[in-house]
Amino acid sequence: MIRPKMLGHLVIRVRDAQRSEDFYVNVLGLDVRGRTRGGKMRFFTSNPDIDHEIAVAEIGEDAVGPFENQVGLYHMAWELADMDELKDAYQVVLANNVDIAGFGDHGVTKGLYIRDPDGIEIELFALAPEFEKTPLEEIPTGGSRLGAAAG
Repeated sequence: MIRPKMLGHLVIRVRDAQRSEDFYVNVLGLDVRGRTRGGKMRFFTSNPDIDHEIAVAEIGEDAVGPFENQVGLYHMAWELADMDELKDAYQVVLANNVDIAGFGDHGVTKGLYIRDPDGIEIELFALAPEFEKTPLEEIPTGGSRLGAAAG
């Protein structure tokens, strides 16, 4: 039996590596760890103690997908420190016109689902046991409510 210690990294295919870099750095706050010659791949981390958690591989503007009814990645999830960071993330998402895919209320965790420029879904979540019994829509975020933009 194989027993991995942890997931080392995830590589996703994107249409434009620079556009993805702009998103993952300027919106998601990841650091660039490296680029391949020609820049077709970019490597990002949220943790300075590891090389990278995610990489993007450019495949061109005419690439199709992602499709909801196709086998493949559903979403990746990035854990935030607490609900204050999740609230701040919501404001960053709104300020940058990022596509909001939805909201997740999983009891002790609350999540915001967004899409990157290629439509790949990303969950931003916080462990918040103090809000376990509080519906997500009741958690205020700077004058609006987390969940108010859900359609």
